[in-house]
Formats: sequence, C-alpha cells, structure tokens
Amino acid sequence: MIVRSLAVLIFAAGAAALLAGLALLGRAPGLPEPTRHLRRMKDRLDPPTRVLDYTMADFAALPHHISLATRGALETRGVRASGWVQRIVLSGDGDLHLELAENQRHLGERDTAYVVAEITPPWREQSQGWSYESLLVAFRPNRGGRAPWEAGPRHVRLTGWLMLDHVYDKPVSTWLQLRGAPRRTGWEMHPVTRIELWDDATSRWQELRR
Repeated sequence: MIVRSLAVLIFAAGAAALLAGLALLGRAPGLPEPTRHLRRMKDRLDPPTRVLDYTMADFAALPHHISLATRGALETRGVRASGWVQRIVLSGDGDLHLELAENQRHLGERDTAYVVAEITPPWREQSQGWSYESLLVAFRPNRGGRAPWEAGPRHVRLTGWLMLDHVYDKPVSTWLQLRGAPRRTGWEMHPVTRIELWDDATSRWQELRR
C-alpha cells in the first residue's frame, strides 16, 4: 500500500512538473490566446522575404498595450538592425538571448539600454557557425564569455522577425528606471534569421553562415 501510494505521488509530481514546463514554454493545454500566439511567433522557421531597417529608436517607438490583431499585423514585419552585443545568455528554453546595444560599450563602462534579439533552437541547432561558442567568438560580447574581449564587441547586423513579448509590454521609461535591466522595449527581434559581421578590411557586411 505504501509503495503504491508513493508511486502515485511520484507520478503526480512528474505530471505537475511536465505541465509546468509546458506552460513555461507556452505549449500547455488551455493557455490563453496571447500566450499561444507568442509561442507561434517564436517558433517561426522561415526567414522574412522583405525586411525594414530599424534603429533602436524605431523599436522604442512601437506601440504598447495593443490588441492581439494589431500586434499580429505588426509581427508580420521582417526587420534588420545593427549594433553591438553587450551580453549573450543561453536561456532555459534554449534561446540565445542577445542584448543589442546602439553604441559600442568599452571595457569598464556600464551596460547601456538595449533591444532584445533571440536566436531560437531551430535556427542554431545542427549549426556550427551559430553555436553558442562560435557566436561568443563572432560577437565578442561584453558579458557572456569567461572574460571580456580586449578588442571589445564587434559591429553586427541582425535580421529577423519583429515580435512583441507581452510579458515585457512596458514603455521605455519604465525599463530605463530598472537598475541592471535597461531594456528599451517589449518589442524584440525573435527569431533572428540572419547574422552579418562588419569587416573592416573590406568595409562591407559579411554574412555569418550557419
């Protein structure tokens, strides 16, 4: 009887953990439509056929607290933005979280406001060029590696899908007031579908192949 009860408890705990994990990933049954919509946007596998060049100010100027229909219309945009990756983090869901800053941050300087760009597992798995280790070398981020790069972050240009993460749907001023988390906006580039690095020798953008 004790063994049977223990087995039931273990099964229940495992099932609860599974549901909690699926909910965190946006894949559990019964989730609200905004959460399921967010998952669909993150899971896009095709690159945009047309892209708009966006500045950090363009991201910050996008609207907040909008209807799902308006949000979905904006999320059909492919966007491209350049900057410097001040931090790279491997998230629990497998995404590579990039903090794209408008200006290069030199050694010893504090973090600056950034726009989030995310490389999802389908875009980086089975890809040596976009592995975590390879991107550390390519981006030379201020934070994320074992030690800061002497040369500082490299100028990069990212292309991907515009996406609003409603969890961070707050105006710019609110995020700038948060110590240690100067996120510009809840709008992101997610997923990233193309990476280019600036080549000083040729004065051209060079694609980083997957």
